[in-house]
Amino acid sequence: MISQAAVARLRDMLGTKNVLSEPEDLLTLGYDSTPELSGQPDVAVYPPDLDGILTAIEIARDEGLPIVPRGSGTGLSGGSVPVSGGMVLCLNRMNRILEIDEANLTATVEPGVITLDLFNAVAEKGLFYPPDPGSQKISTLGGNVMENAGGLRGLKYGVTRDYVMALQCVLPDGSVVNTGGKSVKDVAGYAFKDLLVGSEGTLGIISEITVSLIPPPQTRKTLLAYFDTMPKAGEAVARIIAAKIIPSTLEIMDQATIGCVEEFAGIGLPLDMAALLLIEVDGHPAVVEEEAAAVHKVLQQVGAAEIKLAGNADEAASLAAARRTALSALARKSPTTLLEDATVPRSMLAETFTEIERLTDKYRLTVGTFGHAGDGNIHPTVLCDERDRDQMQRAHAFYDELYEKVLAWGGTVSGEHGIGVAKRDYLARQIGPAGIAVMRRIKDSFDPRRMLNPGKVIAEK
Repeated sequence: MISQAAVARLRDMLGTKNVLSEPEDLLTLGYDSTPELSGQPDVAVYPPDLDGILTAIEIARDEGLPIVPRGSGTGLSGGSVPVSGGMVLCLNRMNRILEIDEANLTATVEPGVITLDLFNAVAEKGLFYPPDPGSQKISTLGGNVMENAGGLRGLKYGVTRDYVMALQCVLPDGSVVNTGGKSVKDVAGYAFKDLLVGSEGTLGIISEITVSLIPPPQTRKTLLAYFDTMPKAGEAVARIIAAKIIPSTLEIMDQATIGCVEEFAGIGLPLDMAALLLIEVDGHPAVVEEEAAAVHKVLQQVGAAEIKLAGNADEAASLAAARRTALSALARKSPTTLLEDATVPRSMLAETFTEIERLTDKYRLTVGTFGHAGDGNIHPTVLCDERDRDQMQRAHAFYDELYEKVLAWGGTVSGEHGIGVAKRDYLARQIGPAGIAVMRRIKDSFDPRRMLNPGKVIAEK
């Protein structure tokens, strides 16, 4: 619990509007987008700047409060849920784009900047910020960095980590550390910056981010391919990559997801197909023509039921926008959507889809599968009701058995959603006791009092 004196001190130093302490005001801050997880913070603080972060950390330290950093709360593994109570540190009011440096191709932002706002701001300068998580309209750059967010363009352009050049970070003792910079080459010291990316707020609080930018592709082409089975679509993905073609986007949806997206977006997707691949190639016009033709050839060889080419940029944009609605469209069908992000080597995609179908039947569940097939990152989503205990037990058994196969195939338990609370046991299974022990030592070196996001990524002893 936080003392009333500490609340008064926070309000005096940061302003009343930046401090919430009434239970009804804190209710929504006890959740992110992960089902079955909730908490109750004692206080929420919205620091307006670096000094505000330092003030909040100092008071939390004095009060012995855990600190849970938070952006827009779009996480899917419980990373911003205050499971131990304490102080939720909401960074989404630190939302300024501080600089777009066209000479060095970088942008420097505060952690609360919305991902799509940065994309649009640099696009106005003729530049391109590639990471594009599905929640880009609301997710923040700070959250993207802490989760190492991916997105539809991850296959060709990589994930958030590939674009972070510098970070300003506040440690639990109030130290401010700057790591990285605008230099393209920098191998001085430990890779502190890379350790912070994806750390889910367990090591430090990010207060400033510098990312690299690139020139935008000159042109692009978008293809849609339909299949009569999911494994055949998975085979198509593997063969496109084996043909040494790297599309900018290579997305998949199964029949259940196609139906939900079509009902939601109404763009004319066929409801009788078992699978859909959305494929975009981009770059120099001559290369795009060549790659689009090569993709078309592979799709024919695999036996796609139908192949379509988007007629213009607006049609291509509408298809990509429809894909981004997949989770929202599925969520309309049931009270709870339990979503995972198993990731496998691309050569194992067909087997993965076959396994998902087998487990769906075994556990008598309704599952919609979509995801970033080009990088093996699949989102099997169980449509369920968390009030139904038996159904939820079957859903978790489904994922438990699926991850057993994923790990046996050399996959990973998370391609982009992070570990948080929801996947701690899966992480321990993947990296083993020795790996967990090393992570504990790293955590203790940064945060010996275990103030920052306790219980996330690795369980407390």
